[in-house]
Amino acid sequence: MNLIEHFVGGKKFSGNSKRLGKVFNPATGEQTSEVKLASKIDLNKTAEIALAAFENWSNKPPLQRARVLFKFKELIEKNSDELTKLIVSEHGKVFEDAKGSLTRGLEVVEYACGIPQMLKGEFTENVGTNVDSWSIRQPLGVCAGITPFNFPAMVPMWMFPMAIACGNTFILKPSEKDPSCSVRLAELFSEAGLPDGVLNIVNGDKEVVDAIIENKNISAVSFVGSTPIAKYIYENCAKNEKRVQALGGAKNHCVVMPDCDLDQAVNGLMGAAYGSAGERCMAQSVAVAVGSIGDKLVENLSKKVEALKVGPGMDKKSEMGPLVTNEHLQKVKGYVDLGVKEGANLVVDGRNLKLQGYENGFYMGGCLFDKVKKDMRIYKEEIFGPVLSVVRAKNFEEALNLVNDHEFGNGVSIFTRDGDAGRTFSSKAKIGMVGINIPIPVPMAFHSFGGWKRSLFGDQHMHGPEGVRFYTKLKTITSRWPSGSVTDPEFTMPTMK
Repeated sequence: MNLIEHFVGGKKFSGNSKRLGKVFNPATGEQTSEVKLASKIDLNKTAEIALAAFENWSNKPPLQRARVLFKFKELIEKNSDELTKLIVSEHGKVFEDAKGSLTRGLEVVEYACGIPQMLKGEFTENVGTNVDSWSIRQPLGVCAGITPFNFPAMVPMWMFPMAIACGNTFILKPSEKDPSCSVRLAELFSEAGLPDGVLNIVNGDKEVVDAIIENKNISAVSFVGSTPIAKYIYENCAKNEKRVQALGGAKNHCVVMPDCDLDQAVNGLMGAAYGSAGERCMAQSVAVAVGSIGDKLVENLSKKVEALKVGPGMDKKSEMGPLVTNEHLQKVKGYVDLGVKEGANLVVDGRNLKLQGYENGFYMGGCLFDKVKKDMRIYKEEIFGPVLSVVRAKNFEEALNLVNDHEFGNGVSIFTRDGDAGRTFSSKAKIGMVGINIPIPVPMAFHSFGGWKRSLFGDQHMHGPEGVRFYTKLKTITSRWPSGSVTDPEFTMPTMK
């Protein structure tokens, strides 16, 4: 049995914990690896190593840090097929989707290569007579990231390249369900010239998460996952005086207006709802059919959902792969059962899909509900699977209210030919990321990613300019070089004259 260890201080690290987790190939249902699950002692030891590495790394000029990032970028490109296959083998998503997610992570590395420009401060001469003032951004220290199973390359690369480029050291706790890609990325970063201890991978479960929260050497924590865990991490990091950004759950709506290009909307929804088996925080899981378009939308969607090609991720014909684990598969099927019980119309039922030769794989087909009501749990809760719910709205205002009344505010889209409707929607939607005729409005690396409401706990979004601000602290210096006679002390609040 293959054993996946931690990567700490530039090499594999076994730690003192004897606990192990299981890693499966979702396509076959077979266990392929065991993964070390770290203890609190292991995490604390890693934090000491990262803290020791911080002094030297933070003192390197940003240009030198950027050169290591450029080399890391080259190695990711050179080894992209290997990294993609690791994602497919442990997560299950189809090869091209996995490769696309790796590319989106690579784009953050490319952005981080420009860190010398982004760390430039501001200077004002003569804020007062012969007094100058300037601001600089300095690294925080040891930062940590806790990432989910659905993007084992992209989401970690939202975090550690930015943190490291800013001069911090980093501890990543990837999902124990698919940890191999993160470990391999750390090995490549080390090969690129990253000093030992700057990037460390600690595999584990809640014990490690709590150890990260409690460790006094860790200054900031980034998290992506479910809303209950995001809230838990946000609250407890604050109690432990840490900076925190915690991205939570989502229930992304796609508003389909009667005047839209219906084929474009249907194709957009298919990719956004069923790509990666719906295991995306940006998946479109609710289609809001406005006015008279509902019946035609459901008719066109149902044909495509029934024809969806489900299979192993390495099969080039597959459009959708398996779910990540059997436990998650049963959870998603349970939501479909619940939707039927709640009275929604199950137009396409993918629960009983079986693939010849892959009978033990974690597969289900696409599911499509119609006439879903806003008080149903399948509407209110994040399913995180290949389940699309169609809700009917009488008009634009009712559709917008549906979007704004939901507790989550991650992403939303509208399909329309009406510029006024598009502009009004983008302005009035209480959502962090909005798409107009774009089904998955994920910002590029040089913008920032994050939602509103219960989809984000903390003030700053991921990567882009917000990432630089999150992983640095602002310092302002005011100076005067006195000449002439010594002045008398002043006991009033100083003002610049």
